[in-house]
Amino acid sequence: MSPLTSIVLTPLITALVVLLIPGNYRFVLRLVAIAGTAVTAALATRLFFLFQPGGGLQFDHQVPWLNHAVFSLSYHVGADGLNIGLILAAALVGFAAVGVSWDIERQPTLYYFLLLLIIGGALGAFASLDLFFFYFFNELALVPTFLMIGLWGRGPEKNYAAFKITIYLTLGAMIALVGLILVYAQTQTLDVVKLRALIATAPLPSGIQAVAFPCLLFGFGTLVGLWPFHSWAPLGYASAPTATAMMHAGILKKAGLLALLRVALPIMPEGVAKWMPVLLVLGLGNLLYCGFVAMRQRNLNLLLGNSSLAHMGFCFLGIASVSVIGVTGTVLVMVSHALLAALSFAVSGWFHRHAGTLELNRFGGVLARVPFFGTVLIAALMAGCGVPGFANFAGEVTVMFGAWKQFPWFVMAAAWGGLVIGGVYMLRAIREMLHGELNPEFAALREFPHSEPLPEPLPNIGLGAQVVTWLTWVLNSALGGGIWRGWRRLPYVVLLASLLLFGFAPGILTERIRPDAEELVKLATNRVPTTAVAPATEPK
Repeated sequence: MSPLTSIVLTPLITALVVLLIPGNYRFVLRLVAIAGTAVTAALATRLFFLFQPGGGLQFDHQVPWLNHAVFSLSYHVGADGLNIGLILAAALVGFAAVGVSWDIERQPTLYYFLLLLIIGGALGAFASLDLFFFYFFNELALVPTFLMIGLWGRGPEKNYAAFKITIYLTLGAMIALVGLILVYAQTQTLDVVKLRALIATAPLPSGIQAVAFPCLLFGFGTLVGLWPFHSWAPLGYASAPTATAMMHAGILKKAGLLALLRVALPIMPEGVAKWMPVLLVLGLGNLLYCGFVAMRQRNLNLLLGNSSLAHMGFCFLGIASVSVIGVTGTVLVMVSHALLAALSFAVSGWFHRHAGTLELNRFGGVLARVPFFGTVLIAALMAGCGVPGFANFAGEVTVMFGAWKQFPWFVMAAAWGGLVIGGVYMLRAIREMLHGELNPEFAALREFPHSEPLPEPLPNIGLGAQVVTWLTWVLNSALGGGIWRGWRRLPYVVLLASLLLFGFAPGILTERIRPDAEELVKLATNRVPTTAVAPATEPK
């Protein structure tokens, strides 16, 4: 089995194992889910550092699935500079999402099964080089998202939010499907590698590009939250359970961006020339409109949801620049935002669980009561401001450099305005929640309340599971809950450490991204000779 296939299958196999465990064995369910995602994260980390920058398509694995004269499909996965960072981010966020779900008590078997499907689907979509399987894996991840909001969501509008996100994302997926069908009807393949080879010798007709490109742009754009087709996102994230918000805001939205980079730009240069000015305007809408809406929010989750959409404006700005540095910055923002959004919603979920509210005006001075989680929240919000030292700064400044040479001065002024707006609402949230006079309502708030029990040994389970459970309970009891409490901090530490690593050493990512960004820009601007096939896209 190839390394990429192992990474995709591990959470899916873990999901099947979870189904075999009765719901009343919650501790065992959690251990299995954590173990499966920890293995996935370890495999993805190893794969990331084994990846050779500039080595073209790597870890290529193709298995014919359906071979017919009219319609043929193959399971085809591979890694290049565009997706290797996203695969790592998806695995790390998946591990963290399971780690912060320890308090799930209602229908835990179904909860972990659906969450593991989301993780496996996201990894499969990022790794797929066949657009049929890309679409399949993306839908495999989206459908459980709708269910989890309805079943474990919070707030009086959770059902409305679940229906709204379902309608928007289904319509977006259907519009994108029309574009993919048009591409297949013309080329008779959905394999990305074969598509690029075919387009190099026989470009798509102008009529096909004129219809297919906007279908892909607005279809996948809706999945990302492109303004003005974005209103499903803030309420959806505010109503979703913590792990679901982490996975969707952090990971699943990036599938639409990856599809634009994989398909729309490299094979439809005429569509790029016609529609990039439109994407630029809509991307600025994300930056400015969603930023102003975030300033008006008094609920932390709604603020984070609108902020997430504003950050997507930088991705659209980098794509619209059709420049190497702009596309490189876009992919860097995609990876950094995946980690940032997951961290932000993770710590927001912790505050909701322990404080019972996310209304900013009800907090005040809680940093002294919960120094670890308060510090993590400060770090997440400062990263959202684009503070140097975090990966988001590296990505956003790279996009700005890419846009500088391509767009007029007023576009850059608007982009800088978006950064200023982000700083205002992020810093205001830090001040209102964490500083100032402590609200007496939260005088008893603690990071690990005495009323929060340690995992208890479970009777009537298998000998192996019983031994593990007893050892965990004995060790935690002997050490005053030290191991238990340390574990509860681990998901936040993993995400924050990753943001800092890529912030202080962004070259780890950019050296992997740049060669494929150069090839993509050449194809998107139609500068490749018609007889040439890029080495990075040749099947191995």
